[in-house]
Amino acid sequence: MSATYDVVIVGGGIAGLSLASALAGQCSVALVEAEQTLGYHSSGRSARQLIPSYGPPLVQELTLRTLELIAARDGTRPEPVLSPRSFMLIGDDASVRERASGHMHPITHARAMELCPVLNPDAFSAAGLDTGSYACDAPQLLEDHRERAEAGGVDIITGAGVHSAQRLGSGWELGAGQEGFQAAVVVNAAGAWADQLAVLSGVEKLGLQPYRRTAATADVDRPLPAATPMVAAADDSFYFRRDGARVLISPSESVPSGPEDAQPYPGDVEALIARLNTLTTLGIRGVHKAWTGLRTQAADGLPVVGFDAEATGFFWLAGQGGYGFQTSSALAELAAGMILAGQGRGQGRGQGRGQGRGQDTVPPAGAARAPGPASRTAEALAATRWSIRR
Repeated sequence: MSATYDVVIVGGGIAGLSLASALAGQCSVALVEAEQTLGYHSSGRSARQLIPSYGPPLVQELTLRTLELIAARDGTRPEPVLSPRSFMLIGDDASVRERASGHMHPITHARAMELCPVLNPDAFSAAGLDTGSYACDAPQLLEDHRERAEAGGVDIITGAGVHSAQRLGSGWELGAGQEGFQAAVVVNAAGAWADQLAVLSGVEKLGLQPYRRTAATADVDRPLPAATPMVAAADDSFYFRRDGARVLISPSESVPSGPEDAQPYPGDVEALIARLNTLTTLGIRGVHKAWTGLRTQAADGLPVVGFDAEATGFFWLAGQGGYGFQTSSALAELAAGMILAGQGRGQGRGQGRGQGRGQDTVPPAGAARAPGPASRTAEALAATRWSIRR
């Protein structure tokens, strides 16, 4: 017998977990994750930096709102998720000017060398600095969302890959792992597997493309001081930042991939180390750990959030690209509002895995909501996307 919920979220990365915590206590929710561990794929392989000047204008707006929401929660935590860490862009005058935004200001070459004295002064001619950037404790943020979700009654089931999905009356029926689920709304937060889930569900895919991004932590002869900014090349050829006594480095590659448990290609990290040892005086000696994540995005590079126009009750929360943590809380706020307004859904019965929660059904479509950051985000998205299918 299938368990019945208002909403089933497919995907236990930062997108699915943040939505689960936003919906918790407001309707009955299950989250299913194919892996045994939450945040196993891209969410567990993050650069752990939230940068307001990074990405297109819409992503920057989502980043600012995400920072507001996380900072508000940090006031209630013994250990904050966010800690200040500036972001510095280096390159030639034209490339830095092209990449700089309103959240980044130009700085002199001398100032850049003061902030990061390990740089080879001949390696760049221009720099920009984003002082509103923050380091993010990604594991703690994931855990906070999990705790909030479960405290609000969300059932989280790991090791449960979705193997069947179909429309059933006014809702959906899913098979995941050894269990069955019925729901009015299915949320596709499956990351690199989002298009695969759509096809499995009989929904037209959107052409979301995963891209590889490799990173590593390495031992160095010259550790970076705690106040050193994260440094990135304006041509997207590398970044590095302090990681305790080590340094985190990345070639910032963007290589198309299929959905998979991505692993570093032989030689990629070694080539980056050789280059950084000419551009800096870090003295990188060897790799401590290396990994590769997948950054999945739509053709226009913007997140996909909303009900599918052609598949009632199928909600997309995917295509965050390399901006998953940056946009997560803002997109969850927006998505929760859309789902709770009842758009594109039937009435769930509010019963979880064999136990009724006694919750009311979610508000009907068109229910009034006070204007706020979520509606501003919706307006920004609407200006770019008329619907999930244009």
